[in-house]
Amino acid sequence: MLDSRPPNAFDGAAMAGGNSRKIIHIDMDAFYASVEQRDDPSLRGRPVAVGGSRARGVVAAASYEARAFGVRSAMPSVTALRRCPDLVFVPPRFDVYRSVSQQIHAIFRDYTDLIEPLSLDEAYLDVSEDRLGLGSASAIAEQIRARIKADTGLTASAGVSYNKFIAKLASDQNKPDGLCVITPAKGAAFVASLPVKRFHGVGPVTAAKMARLGIETGADLRDRPLAFLQAQFGSYADYLYGAARGEDHRPVRADRPTKSVGAERTFETNLSDPADLHAALDRVADAAWIRIERLGTRGRTVTLKLRHADFRTITHARSFAGAVPDKATFLATGRALLDAQLPVPAGVRLLGLTLSGIVEDDADNIQPTLPL
Repeated sequence: MLDSRPPNAFDGAAMAGGNSRKIIHIDMDAFYASVEQRDDPSLRGRPVAVGGSRARGVVAAASYEARAFGVRSAMPSVTALRRCPDLVFVPPRFDVYRSVSQQIHAIFRDYTDLIEPLSLDEAYLDVSEDRLGLGSASAIAEQIRARIKADTGLTASAGVSYNKFIAKLASDQNKPDGLCVITPAKGAAFVASLPVKRFHGVGPVTAAKMARLGIETGADLRDRPLAFLQAQFGSYADYLYGAARGEDHRPVRADRPTKSVGAERTFETNLSDPADLHAALDRVADAAWIRIERLGTRGRTVTLKLRHADFRTITHARSFAGAVPDKATFLATGRALLDAQLPVPAGVRLLGLTLSGIVEDDADNIQPTLPL
């Protein structure tokens, strides 16, 4: 649903030089899949998954038609096909996605220099300064969405609020092709009404732990004292305590450096069989490489993370003189690091693979051969 309300007091105060920040979170709608449907008319209206259809592949992105069947990004391809037998898989074209993303970011720069990209398809914008004199943050968001549609043929959803945490939640509220504005007066109530599993940073494992503690909504989280949250969630508690009250003081960082990119999975049952662990690592590597491509980063160091059944966590890394050139090398390095830890009779409950030592993505920095 599109929120087309006129500028409100929140917007006007900001543009008049008030202290409240004006943050927009722009999130492209099913970006990769939408680009594929745009470029291939035969895919329009059909359930589409970008990714590998092979047994150990993962879904990088799913069209809204596929999502109706429960297909989601990072889902194993075999699971996606079980849920949607008519699913059409198309290989990712990251060069095309990057080109479209550059078009979109060129639009952003007309409105602000304070742009914090999270990936090719989403970004935070601080528009507290009304560069074009549009009068409100919601008007800026609407104009950006209209220009994206006109220039790329794609739709974007936007959340407008006074901090990053709520702006990101708001952008998901009226998807697809929607706008949601959350004012400071409504922020705490908005957060209280949402399930905690929608909070940025609350993954399935944390959400399940919260459910066991009787925390299902933002209101439930708000009602827990800080000491209780610290006992249960450690250093993460301060973030949760503020978020439950609609508070987030993080600035939009235009030059936020990427330190590492990766993925990890926690298993419902501990894995000990080498074949099972290798299959799990394949999926983790696929998910990690999708994020690496989405960010357009390259790095020199591959790190394997293992959490054993007794919760003992270890990491092992291998570094190279140049950037890891491709997913095959990334995965092969991860497999070698995993093999060095086998056997694991008690089992593994979590497996992760990360790329760090980020370098500029150019031919001079790519490692030509990476012997294992």
